[in-house]
Amino acid sequence: MMHEQNKKIKLPGINNLSFDEPLIFELGSEGRIAVRLPDEQPVLSLPQHMVREEIVGFPQVGQSELVRHFTRLSQWNYAVDTGFYPLGSCTMKYNPKVNEDVARLSGFSYSHPYQPERLVQGSLRLLHELEQWLCSITGMKRATLQPAAGAHGELTAMMMIKAYFEDMEEKRTKVIIPDTAHGTNPASVSMCGFSVVPVKSGRFGLLEVEEVAKLMSEDVAAVMITNPNTLGIFECNVGEIAQAVHEKGGFVYCDGANLNALLGKVRYGDTGVDLVHMNLHKTFSTPHGGGGPGAGPLAVKDTLVPYLPVPLIDRHGESYRFNYDLPKSIGKVKSFFGNFLICVRAYAYILALGAKGLSQVSTNAVVNANYIKSALREHYHLPFDTPSLHECVFTDKKQQELGVSTLDIAKRLIDYGFHPPTVYFPLVVTGALMIEPTETESRETLDQFIEAMVRIAQEARENTGVLHDAPHRSKVTRVDEVTAARKPVLRWEKTLHP
Repeated sequence: MMHEQNKKIKLPGINNLSFDEPLIFELGSEGRIAVRLPDEQPVLSLPQHMVREEIVGFPQVGQSELVRHFTRLSQWNYAVDTGFYPLGSCTMKYNPKVNEDVARLSGFSYSHPYQPERLVQGSLRLLHELEQWLCSITGMKRATLQPAAGAHGELTAMMMIKAYFEDMEEKRTKVIIPDTAHGTNPASVSMCGFSVVPVKSGRFGLLEVEEVAKLMSEDVAAVMITNPNTLGIFECNVGEIAQAVHEKGGFVYCDGANLNALLGKVRYGDTGVDLVHMNLHKTFSTPHGGGGPGAGPLAVKDTLVPYLPVPLIDRHGESYRFNYDLPKSIGKVKSFFGNFLICVRAYAYILALGAKGLSQVSTNAVVNANYIKSALREHYHLPFDTPSLHECVFTDKKQQELGVSTLDIAKRLIDYGFHPPTVYFPLVVTGALMIEPTETESRETLDQFIEAMVRIAQEARENTGVLHDAPHRSKVTRVDEVTAARKPVLRWEKTLHP
């Protein structure tokens, strides 16, 4: 590797100008405006009775001040278009710009959800084909594209399982959830009236068949499995676990947030899984973060198809129609047909790559994660040395002996120009550093990140002070996170106009 060959790597640290930007209310001067309308109002302007003469306390700035203010603020942001996100659980990866271009085509972007079916046949075909592709990838029968996020997809799954057992007149009250599941799983279970039955992973970070079988009874509606789990390990016992659950009449739900590790390699349905949701932003290159919009389609096997949200999209000859004729459906879970333009982006991504390309995505994701794991294993503690897939989890055990914590490591990474990885999760690992490079990062980027992590490990041995006070070169330095969480200041109290 490059850092082992003593080659100097230029890290993307913060070296440029960093403006100390004031609030916009502190800029400008009385009488300045950014845009001046003509005295005689143009035809397209607002009616006079809808225009306020003045807004008390409104910033008074010129156009150049206004543009520069917001441009400088935008330069404070760290984004996937400017740097590497080694986040584990959130999988922030680069999104090809062609997907954005496709989603902005007027035929999609100007399409109104209440247009008659005959006028949106292209859009309906796209949704129908995307559903088919997702079912083919996961080994399922039908899917709903309505859920607006991964957590929404798993909630929809629990609602369907509840509806199924009510229809069967069976009273089931429990759901088994392992300690390596995603954090939203227990919330989705509780919202549907089930109680959580926790189960611990074994010493290799895997869910053990015997432990699930002990807990499985006719009171249990389902087991929720994240596969690969949040340690980045494939749950290789899933087939036997599914058999144990099915023998007692329960369902196996899979959180498919980490599907990007299995594309073209494993189909969930073939392992005994009955339902699986997918995060389009994690696997199929759609935007992530910023409050949405997102998409978390849910695919199911035959038994649960009658309970899917309505409408489904069915093909009749050469035309496509909404199908509301599902008497046992749980109803709609999202307005219209979900976040349509997010589905358009995922469709474009799958269409561009094809089956062979999607399989290569998984190969690259796994290779990248193991490249980092191999390079850092001598510098950071590896709690589970089980073969990893798309991510690897280290801890701060070696650094804790020197008085350095996971938080110190994460903050110091900012000085080297990197967004910190996921920290202190999964909870099954103390002081966790969860690193997922995704398939979109180059070897050069990974080498830069590895070099930064190696330097931080060296600093922990030689100069702990520089870590305790990090970051030093960012716009905002170390904050008191405990006080911020317990005593948040949500309002700016300064009086603008006495």
